[in-house]
Amino acid sequence: MTLEELIRYAKENHCSDIHITVGTALAIRRYGTLQILEPAPSAEESRDMIFSILDQEQVHKASAGEDLDVGCMLRDGTRIRANVYHQRNNLAASIRLLDDIIPSFEKLGLPPIVKNFAELPNGLVLVTGPTGSGKTTTLASMIDYINKNTSKHIMTIEDPIEYIYPHNRAMIHQREVGRDVDSFATALRSALREDPDIILVGEMRDFETIQAAITAAETGHLVFSTLHTTSAAQTVERIVDACPIDGREQVRAQFANVIRGILTQQLIPKADGSGRVVATEVLSANYAISNLIRENKSVQITSSIQSGMREGMHTMNADLVRLVREMQITKEDAMRVSTVPSELEKMLY
Repeated sequence: MTLEELIRYAKENHCSDIHITVGTALAIRRYGTLQILEPAPSAEESRDMIFSILDQEQVHKASAGEDLDVGCMLRDGTRIRANVYHQRNNLAASIRLLDDIIPSFEKLGLPPIVKNFAELPNGLVLVTGPTGSGKTTTLASMIDYINKNTSKHIMTIEDPIEYIYPHNRAMIHQREVGRDVDSFATALRSALREDPDIILVGEMRDFETIQAAITAAETGHLVFSTLHTTSAAQTVERIVDACPIDGREQVRAQFANVIRGILTQQLIPKADGSGRVVATEVLSANYAISNLIRENKSVQITSSIQSGMREGMHTMNADLVRLVREMQITKEDAMRVSTVPSELEKMLY
């Protein structure tokens, strides 16, 4: 089997990921569940599949034992994101299949307030959630909406580049960490001299990147980024905890001033087995929430979200209750992904 044949099979079966490991069976992830494919290909076939997505320089690096993040388009037009690594002295790759067309907010099932986030003039908007929850696709949908509706200069900083945006009303420049620039933080500092209106940072991995993103938002830009957190309150804590102890008060104040919205999301299997549906938590920063952040009272943020329904806010548990009552997901799956299952149990009865 070739990689093209494997990807065709995965796409026909609505899979999100492919795992190739030299010396063992292939695996695919369908609607969040891993499935092993038998029979296993030969070691040479597996190695050829992995090398087919790499250029000569990347093949050399992978052969020398380096881990690689790769984003590319295959000959059939399929875009993929891949991580190539080694385990037990054998080559392996995890490949994420990306949509050929960037889906709209409505197709993704995102709440209406996401459109408001995309129309903000400045500030910081974060999309958070665990790995594989669709954060990158949500950001791509927001950038695509801006591209179609406004004349803006958008800079994206990604590792690797996943979605390609055609020029529409906006002008979009995409920079890849490791190819076009050394790091997220370096690219962010440089972006401030490149006349952007909007900056997308693929991930805020360290304090240097967080500080640069906050500075960009302070100077009048609209900044989008992601974090691996599972609630708005946890997101605030992660931002503050990432900085040195003696600078946390300042960062807390800066973050309170620039944060405009936090969208937390999870992908959950549909009750009928036909796919997955997104569950979200939405924070839209108002005066009260900004004060809670500034005064180090992030434990009260969830209560403010609950009382902010008229502003388009809702907690993850509230959205899980909605999905259960609409019979889109099962109660068992809702309890599994909830960060406060005891509260969810009470809300469901």
